Amino acid sequence: MSSPKPSSDRVGLSTFSLSVPVAMGYIPLGAVFGFLFMQAGADWWMPLLASLWLYAGAAQFMMIPLMVSGASLTTLALATLAVNFRHVFYGLSLLHKRPASVWARAYQSFSLTDETYAVVTTLPPDTPAQRLVWIGGLNHAWWMLGTLLGTLLGSAAQVQFAGLDFALVALFAVLLVEQLRHHGRWRSVFVGAGLYALMSIWLPQHALLLAMAVTVGLAVVLPESNAGAVSSKDASSGSKGAA
Repeated sequence: MSSPKPSSDRVGLSTFSLSVPVAMGYIPLGAVFGFLFMQAGADWWMPLLASLWLYAGAAQFMMIPLMVSGASLTTLALATLAVNFRHVFYGLSLLHKRPASVWARAYQSFSLTDETYAVVTTLPPDTPAQRLVWIGGLNHAWWMLGTLLGTLLGSAAQVQFAGLDFALVALFAVLLVEQLRHHGRWRSVFVGAGLYALMSIWLPQHALLLAMAVTVGLAVVLPESNAGAVSSKDASSGSKGAA
């Protein structure tokens, strides 16, 4: 007998709960962005438009000093491309999860941030593509909410946001724990931490970038050790089912 399908209310609640950890980071960080943009002399609508149409996280923070210094549009575009080029590879790994609608596909690509990617890659393989779009939309809404709050604060008062940048560190720590619970790839964590410790001694100014580059290179070159175990487990379970 087939198991009953979950109700739409339960699916919606589950999708919302998946975005809550991201909200804990996006709301304060979005508020910092809106506040800083307003303090740089922007009109009230500019931070909101940037978060609505750009939605580029770190690139939005980078945009503020560049615009204040009078950088050209070409400079802004190239800098954003360099910062967010990694998203191309995120999208390539999710080609099998494309929704049917062209507009939904476009928005899924647009809303695919680091945090959204970390969440959707922990979902079961049979997760509907439409659910991934909803998760991206909810995360975008959290960023917009934070930007709105920061814009209101920036236009009304002088508020210090010292220390709130740690929210991003805490957010990535939560997402890392969820990835480890789902995939259990501790070797990648140990390799990355070890490389960062070595690079901090040899080249401290570029330690993080070099450690990330070497870690990614090793991940591409070295085979995945647990791939055979997973396939053999699937094969054994299949043979049991057939028996």
